[in-house]
Amino acid sequence: MMGAATTMMWGNDYRGDDGGAVVVIGADGGDAGEAMTLVGARIAATLGWENVADGLDTVGGGAPVLVVEAEGIDEDLLAAALPRIDGHASALDLHVVVSLGRDQIDLVASHLLGRRVALLCEPSISERVVALTVALGGTGAATLDDSVRENEAERLKRLNEEVARIADLLARLSRDTPSPATEVEDRRQRFDPGPVGIEEAADPAEVRRIIRTRRLRDQFFGANLFEDPAWDMLLDLYAAELERTRVSVSSLCIAAAVAPTTALRWITKLTEAGLFVRQPDPTDRRRAFMALTPRASEAMRRYLVAARRAPVA
Repeated sequence: MMGAATTMMWGNDYRGDDGGAVVVIGADGGDAGEAMTLVGARIAATLGWENVADGLDTVGGGAPVLVVEAEGIDEDLLAAALPRIDGHASALDLHVVVSLGRDQIDLVASHLLGRRVALLCEPSISERVVALTVALGGTGAATLDDSVRENEAERLKRLNEEVARIADLLARLSRDTPSPATEVEDRRQRFDPGPVGIEEAADPAEVRRIIRTRRLRDQFFGANLFEDPAWDMLLDLYAAELERTRVSVSSLCIAAAVAPTTALRWITKLTEAGLFVRQPDPTDRRRAFMALTPRASEAMRRYLVAARRAPVA
């Protein structure tokens, strides 16, 4: 079992001027070690899972990146260590890069889910390299090829822009405010559904039907052509809200119909945008649920009522 690694410490040499220091929790070899070598990271300390509580107390500031190797770790060991990792990273505003298995999504996400956390589900070396490059950011340590770094920066820029666009759209929908028409939009036939009353409700069966129709497309055109994880997750959470059921992080990843790492990235971004909210399970600290915020829920209701009125071509 992983996690029994001997603790190795090098004091606080991660405060060095060259930057790029990482503190590894778990094994620092294999794909993790190769990825850290590729980006020029310097391992300042390696902590065994059984020593996380004491080991983190010796790790100060200096902006190191925490590299957390959780795959294959015993669930009880993880459950005990993750709150300490989260508390330490939050207190010092550290970047965290976590490698985890599919069966660990709920446990890990119940503690580590946020702006400075990259959750990588059964990652490839390239996914590790990209995440470490982003985490190391301004330290000057990442030696990744410039073109690769630019491509990743552009991908993250597009992701942020898309999340901002969705958040703005839902904010307008929740206020029942029409969006300003662009020159291109003025040339299209526009449909005005009229005001949406607060008494008009959406039907959960209708939402589930929309979801099934979206999945049906994949059977005829392939699974990757129509990827739209943000919308798929919004639909799933709204359907669950109407049905008065709860959605775990792992279930939401499945609903996104994309790779788990991609889904987790979108969940983080949509949470930051104020559309999703994480709700700890009061009966089980190893799990968290995701839900729509009130404004996202209201926007979904207005959209579905308006869509119901739209004429069918």
